[in-house]
Amino acid sequence: MSSTRRELLYLHDIAEAAEAISCFVAGMTRDRFVGDDLVRSAVLHKLQVIGEAAAQVGPELRQAAAHIPWQQVVGFRNYTVHAYFAVDWGIVWTTAVDDAPAIGNSVRELIDSLGSREHSG
Repeated sequence: MSSTRRELLYLHDIAEAAEAISCFVAGMTRDRFVGDDLVRSAVLHKLQVIGEAAAQVGPELRQAAAHIPWQQVVGFRNYTVHAYFAVDWGIVWTTAVDDAPAIGNSVRELIDSLGSREHSG
């Protein structure tokens, strides 16, 4: 499997996880989110999926899509995995409602551009 093809799979994982997060928090308030262990756990898991998939994207593709904050995404995943009991749920909420949808949209655009490049070249 080519590296671009493999990376496309990771990009799809990111886009799908971002979409799932949006579904999980739809209609929720920050206070309701913070008090709902099930939703918090689901969101945190999907954020970790995004971070793990982002870590698998190679430097060439990261550079081509430098507007996506790859290092911060991976860093957030590492923080949540290694400091789980110290996670600030307010930050997770902001990440879920602001950052994840933006990253998901950027990654979808990247997937589309890679797909059109594959078909034209």
